[in-house]
Amino acid sequence: MANIADSYNNPITIAVIGGTGLQSLDGFSHIATLKPTTPWGNPSSPISILHHDSPSSGNPIPIAFISRHGLHHELAPHEVPNRANIAALRSLGVRTIIAFSAVGSLQEKIKPRDFVVPDQVIDRTKGIRPFTFFEGGMVGHVGFADPFDPTLAQIVTKCGHSLEGEGVRLHDKGTVICMEGPAFSTRAESDMYRSWGGSVVNMSALPEAKLAKEAEIAYQMICMSTDYDCWHDSAGDVTVEMVMGNMKANSLNARRFVGAVLNELSKEEHEDLVLAKHLEGGMKFSGAVTAPAGRSEQAKKNIGFLFPGYFD
Repeated sequence: MANIADSYNNPITIAVIGGTGLQSLDGFSHIATLKPTTPWGNPSSPISILHHDSPSSGNPIPIAFISRHGLHHELAPHEVPNRANIAALRSLGVRTIIAFSAVGSLQEKIKPRDFVVPDQVIDRTKGIRPFTFFEGGMVGHVGFADPFDPTLAQIVTKCGHSLEGEGVRLHDKGTVICMEGPAFSTRAESDMYRSWGGSVVNMSALPEAKLAKEAEIAYQMICMSTDYDCWHDSAGDVTVEMVMGNMKANSLNARRFVGAVLNELSKEEHEDLVLAKHLEGGMKFSGAVTAPAGRSEQAKKNIGFLFPGYFD
């Protein structure tokens, strides 16, 4: 550990947000541990800078890794400092995020230990969690029709299917119901989510995905089913032991899946996607809704941290 640096001078374009069951990545060299600060406070954990070799060039590719719930899983879903997490990653140069989350299945076909690459989300949080960077004297509206990045999703699903022979079971699309928590669903809620067409339920997709969109970051979540929520009578009620048991049993597949995605994204052919060129500059005009005379100094300072020069 003595050789781990506390600074890193090169841009880092790819990040992994680890959730329950993914607190580390095997086969990556830990190069640095960073502790950035933001106008929204400190991120949920120090940011580990990991190196792995590019499959195309052999040069080390830096990956920023952050633990969503803290190093020891001490942060409840509503306590995660999502704005600080996303802002800190963007300040390091990150423009692509692969996020991992444990979920409950709402469909028979999505079995425990299956993976889902969602394409939609329904918000069932309760406004407890700060969910935008644009407030307090700066209004910004971001398009959120596609909460996850479609092109990034194609790469993720391709990587997942390539591992089917090694035990990875993957569902290409799905709707995440993001609930407040930390309690699991009632039976009535679970039945309602199923009637809405929900695929899985979790407590982490929002506001993380909304904030990434505001920060012009390409974002895709990988979900791993750990249970059948409580609608599936034969499976029994959801317990922490059930969730953690399935996470532990499938942790190797989870790390293998995420590693395959990072290997693919490090290829030169994906450079524009990884840099989120298709999102670049989008918020410059969305934030211009507020006339200069109405922009508070604090709001300009905060947004300037994310987008230097946008609203000077």
